[in-house]
Amino acid sequence: MKAVFLDYESLDKNDLDFSQLKAAFADLILYPSSTAEQVLERIQHADVVITNKVVVNAETIEQCPKLKVILISATGTNNVDLAQAKQQGIVVSNCQGYGTAAVAQHTLSLILALATSLLKYDQAVKQGQWNTSPIFCLLDFPIVELSGKTLGIMGYGELGKAVGKLAEAFGMKVLVGALPSRPSDENRVPFSELLVQVDFLTLHCPLTDETRDLISTDAFNTMKKTAFLINCARGGIVNEPALADALRQGKIAGAATDVLSVEPPKNGSVLFADDIPNLIITPHSAWGSVEARQRMVNQLVENIEAFKHGQPIRQVN
Repeated sequence: MKAVFLDYESLDKNDLDFSQLKAAFADLILYPSSTAEQVLERIQHADVVITNKVVVNAETIEQCPKLKVILISATGTNNVDLAQAKQQGIVVSNCQGYGTAAVAQHTLSLILALATSLLKYDQAVKQGQWNTSPIFCLLDFPIVELSGKTLGIMGYGELGKAVGKLAEAFGMKVLVGALPSRPSDENRVPFSELLVQVDFLTLHCPLTDETRDLISTDAFNTMKKTAFLINCARGGIVNEPALADALRQGKIAGAATDVLSVEPPKNGSVLFADDIPNLIITPHSAWGSVEARQRMVNQLVENIEAFKHGQPIRQVN
């Protein structure tokens, strides 16, 4: 089979092993990246297409009669027209669960950084403030213990559960929230009730019409002024102008996000303003441990081998 990987550099920083993936095909062409204009030409005669974020739309798929399999090197499938692929009998498989450990530890890292004012203390030391302290230490910024605090989790799949397990190891009380439009039960707290209880709120749900702008002005008005927000899910779940205003106005104590509504933020973001206090932003890097990225490559191999044996796995169409 002839295969084309449209954007392998989105995964590989010269630290991954592609040998098994290459061995799975008679011919594998690895493109560092591909523009929209290059996609059709590159995949028109391929049996298998591998894509991370490059869009493979219906019009393109229609013009690829040889195409048998589309492998998505990610969990999200919005960059592939699944309906058109199904219509043409093309199997589409994604990768799943590869980044659970990485994202969970990143989430806890952000929680800890906010709880300990870690970045503020680091900056203060580098600016010489410790040098001039009248006592042996600096205690200029708030430090709170996680033990005894309440962590609210929105999105309690594999990742949410992993975060909850880590939080419990720090002595936190974990509450799982129900989306506003869904019923609550003994295991899931109504969203409005969750907001008033949490000291930390962490998001691990997908971005859907139901979750878009889930955290907006009303939510910030409901939360404790001492509460922190962490988003390692998708940028659109949090209304960014509302978050900026909430931090400026002291409606919550701080926030950390690994995601933005537009990525990469080529035209900037409202969250980049200099006057927003106690906000940590990381560049959608939570998932990107070398182990997680290698796990993804390994799953691509598993997916194509399963297809060869007539038993596709992780199929999304």
